[in-house]
Amino acid sequence: MKLYNIEYLNMKKEKNVKTIEIDQRSVDNHQKVMTTNDGVPMYDNNNTLKAGERGPSLQQDHIYFDKLMHFDRERIPERVVHARGSGAHGIFEATADLSQYTTAAFLKKGTVTPLFTRFSTVAGFKGSTDLARDVRGFSVKFYTEAGNYDLVGNNIPVFFIQDAMNFPDLVHAVKPEPNNEMPQAASAHDTFWDFISLMPESAHMIMWTMSDRAIPRSLRMMEGFGVHTFKFVNAQGKGTFVKFHWKPRLGVHSVAWNEAQKISGFDADFHRRDLWEAIEKGDFPQWDLGVQLIPEEDELKYSFDILDATKIIPEELIPVQIVGTMTLNRNPENFFAETEQIAFDPGRLVPGIDVTDDPLLQGRIFSYMDTQNYRLGGPNFHELPINRPVNGKHNNQKDGFARMDIPTGAVSYFPNSKAEGCPYHAMLNGEVGFESHKQPLNGTKVRARSESFADHFSQARLFFTSQSPEEQDHIVNALSFELSKVNDVNIRKRQLAILNQIDKDLAKKVGANLGLEPEKELDPLTLKFARQNHPKYPIKPKKPEVDQSPALSMKVKADEGTIKTRKVAFLIDNGASKASIDKMKAALESEGSQAVLIAAQVGKIRFKEGSEQEIQHSYLTEASVCYDAFYTPGGDSVMTLATNPDYLQFINEGYRHCKALAFANDAEQLAARSFIEKDKGVIFESKDNLTQDFINVMKGHRVWEREKSRKVPS
Repeated sequence: MKLYNIEYLNMKKEKNVKTIEIDQRSVDNHQKVMTTNDGVPMYDNNNTLKAGERGPSLQQDHIYFDKLMHFDRERIPERVVHARGSGAHGIFEATADLSQYTTAAFLKKGTVTPLFTRFSTVAGFKGSTDLARDVRGFSVKFYTEAGNYDLVGNNIPVFFIQDAMNFPDLVHAVKPEPNNEMPQAASAHDTFWDFISLMPESAHMIMWTMSDRAIPRSLRMMEGFGVHTFKFVNAQGKGTFVKFHWKPRLGVHSVAWNEAQKISGFDADFHRRDLWEAIEKGDFPQWDLGVQLIPEEDELKYSFDILDATKIIPEELIPVQIVGTMTLNRNPENFFAETEQIAFDPGRLVPGIDVTDDPLLQGRIFSYMDTQNYRLGGPNFHELPINRPVNGKHNNQKDGFARMDIPTGAVSYFPNSKAEGCPYHAMLNGEVGFESHKQPLNGTKVRARSESFADHFSQARLFFTSQSPEEQDHIVNALSFELSKVNDVNIRKRQLAILNQIDKDLAKKVGANLGLEPEKELDPLTLKFARQNHPKYPIKPKKPEVDQSPALSMKVKADEGTIKTRKVAFLIDNGASKASIDKMKAALESEGSQAVLIAAQVGKIRFKEGSEQEIQHSYLTEASVCYDAFYTPGGDSVMTLATNPDYLQFINEGYRHCKALAFANDAEQLAARSFIEKDKGVIFESKDNLTQDFINVMKGHRVWEREKSRKVPS
């Protein structure tokens, strides 16, 4: 049993924190005799049974066959989407009183609930890169005292499609093309943009995926969203619509596109490693959980439909209320048993939370359950340790593949008298059980789309116009890159026409990069498919409530940022000044940052002052794209670095990717040997406050304006 009493949080005694246990069934092989799967001690695990030392292997070697049969079946089907993931254990502490809205026990103020969070890319296979331009899955399993609750979301608050019927088509389109299975983990190809250019409902999502949100700096530095509108239900049975938001304590940050491509080559596990190392060091990632609450009577109040998964509720319209904090504090002990076998399903609900009539959400409820049954070998996947509820399960279901529990007694039916009517219905004993929200229903069975879903461009426009100029440029560049990879010019033209409905300047800039003039109206083929959902399309949209939403931009002010857990490369060689290193190192560490010394080779380095230190990182083994900022200390190493092309590559590339660079007095001359030009992100000790100015620039994440002022493509 694993005990979740979370000592590191130093919970105060006056808090009513309940200790919760989860049965992980961990196995410790330390100092244990090797056995077969039946527990029989093994005499020899190196040699098959043979007829003589050089003779043939024997059919009776049941130990060998058992070992090989297990090995041959080690791989289970990977997820069709979200195949590449990483995750961690943690806790959620509720900090607000939501009792007037929901009976969900884990949201009661002061309650601490264990959880497991899995992050993932969507399109790539399990072996693809972490840094693909893609949506990131952000799913949380809460092990509540009332059963498991899965908040299955993404790092983007909207989705490509409105109805689940199109989900297989979307995935087929974005996956590698079936004739040659290329490209891997990429949307920059014909089939994806063919589909998207015929689906104007995807316009809003495309703005997000072509923005820097799709290439996060770290899993620890991205927002999470429930995507759909759900319902809270209180003790009186009254419902309240709710949107879920995860707000990272470290801020929301990205990498540059050129940088993402290079990281994929240097370290395809960059995000996975970053999360693992942060937790191992005790730098536990944290997110605040926020909610947007909409009274039932306001369901049809807005210019958009709150059940449309391609729409957000702007935070300026309905503010996000923080209701608790998630802390990830423990890495998995076994990746397969935990991260790979964890099964998420938006239909895993607890009393006090319910689904809505969002047609995409309704479809996901079946799809996720069906997927887990297939991947994990049958209906008993909930008995795997990582999926077990902390309060146990009690029902009359029986048998099936991979049954792990051993139910006792003769009764497996209900109602019964032989087991005194047990397990009993919660309602029969006056206890709280899950009950779907009572809502009136009245309609005709149709395959159709609500006209309230027909405005595809207003929120796409809101997202684009709410970005900073640098972020808008990145969207232009991303669209230009993606559509340049499309071979069919008709697909390019169709997508340009869609962009023209969002923002004419956006379409014009992308068109210029493609050598095309955007059409003013949507392509006839696009209109044909759109009218299959909305016969009167295009429909004049309602006036939006919000014209600008600063919450949609990732741009951060220096006085609002943090450099906690950021990795700073100290670029040195023999003769570097230890005093110069220690001064900067102390300043950075006081802000929670990490200093990593990189030299010409691993092993001992001798400082100017005479002392020595063992160095674990070299210019040969490291890459600038894996670091957030760069410092060159003073000392006798300056002249050596001046002739080191690997050092010059580090600082040139860091400058290109709009990162902060600091130089001690006698190291300033090194900048002159590069293409670096002085700006607010290039700190000289002779002209600036070396440590404080360096920290302030890092708090702003990047000097993105460098791209324009210096014409540095990042």
